[in-house]
Amino acid sequence: MKDLFVSGRVTIPASDLSFTNVTASGPGGQNVNKVATKVDLRFDLAGTTALDETTKARLRRLAGSRLDADGRVVIVSQKTRKLGRNVEDARERLVELVRAALERPKRRRPTKPSRGAKRRRLEAKQRTSEKKQGRRRVGEDD
Repeated sequence: MKDLFVSGRVTIPASDLSFTNVTASGPGGQNVNKVATKVDLRFDLAGTTALDETTKARLRRLAGSRLDADGRVVIVSQKTRKLGRNVEDARERLVELVRAALERPKRRRPTKPSRGAKRRRLEAKQRTSEKKQGRRRVGEDD
């Protein structure tokens, strides 16, 4: 297996990737019982040096249930009946996941509502209050 190019500054070495192929489930006739085309790609997230710690943390969060007990990202592909295509599909999905983890989230800038927005909100509340007061019975006072 060859190294996995993610971006201009990140390439995952082939030593951090391992894959096994097993027989796929589902329809496919006799082919499904004879040929092992399902791919189980594992990326050693805990042991890789290709990513920094903050990116690893984001990737852990993004991977969610695809993270196994040993800290490896597990990607399974059984889209096609060809082993090579399933390997490429799994590699592409891993690249997409790592690229998403490489993007730093924008910091939230705290804002306050403007004076006009506060005024409009209070006016709307006043209109609603007057509307509901108009629905009361005539002799009823609080």
